[in-house]
Amino acid sequence: MDTQLSAREIDAVITLALAEDMPFGDLTSTAFVPADATAHAQLVAREPGVLAGGEIFARTFAAVDPSVVVSLEADDGARFGPGDVLGTVQGPARAVLGAERVALNLIQRLSGVATLTSEYVAAVAGTGVRVTDTRKTTPGLRALERHAVRCAGGHNHRFSLSDAVMAKDNHLALVGDSPEALTASIKAACERLPHTTHIEVEVDRVEQIHAVLAGGADTIMLDNFSLDDLRRGVALIGDRARVEASGGVSLETIGAIAATGVDIISVGALTHGARALDLGLDMGVGEAARASLDPRPAGQESPDQESSRP
Repeated sequence: MDTQLSAREIDAVITLALAEDMPFGDLTSTAFVPADATAHAQLVAREPGVLAGGEIFARTFAAVDPSVVVSLEADDGARFGPGDVLGTVQGPARAVLGAERVALNLIQRLSGVATLTSEYVAAVAGTGVRVTDTRKTTPGLRALERHAVRCAGGHNHRFSLSDAVMAKDNHLALVGDSPEALTASIKAACERLPHTTHIEVEVDRVEQIHAVLAGGADTIMLDNFSLDDLRRGVALIGDRARVEASGGVSLETIGAIAATGVDIISVGALTHGARALDLGLDMGVGEAARASLDPRPAGQESPDQESSRP
């Protein structure tokens, strides 16, 4: 599965995030840290999870100062445990400190999405059911969050309103509630659209399925159906359309939903329900910078040095 993000998508988010966090520079680092100081830091996991956003993490530091070197020890999609070192960061201390919070915010958020997605994917393992995200994403972060879903073995639904036709309950309420009106509206849409456009229609009761099939929908979403109604819907639709289940999906329910025979289960919680994973940046001072940070006169040994002498 292709999980790649474009540099344009990544940098657009980073630019906005850095402008928000340090619009006129980092006042604290400028006041406290010498301009020539260097820092060495490790990205360390505080809890188990699945990594997503490594490149985003690295590009955040580069956006502040291209001389910062980030070395990643794990690829996106890799599992890790508490205490694992996921990468190192080395470079000018002011730049490392300035980029730290934004870089962590992004990789923590995306790794949280990937970790939660991996749990949903594991819950339907062996069924052949595709677990997908929805448009319930953080505004401005959709491309990144959907990348995280793919890293964990999930799939993406339509990216935006411009990508595919998906007629939901509010659309159908405006075209008429009768089976005849529903069939006619779907057929009219098919005539207006290019033949390559995928058409999905959401239904909230079994009685709507015949009308949607007659209209020629490619995918039928069974929204908030009971398990019994999901099984009835799958039997009615057969191989005439793909069947998607949505609504009321949790880690506790997804296994039973998958067992009804649906093809796809869309889960808004993959993105809107994920918490940021606990990853930390443990900071150290580069050897070359120790003299500039040491307030003692040149040539005076530190207490540590004195105590280590024989």
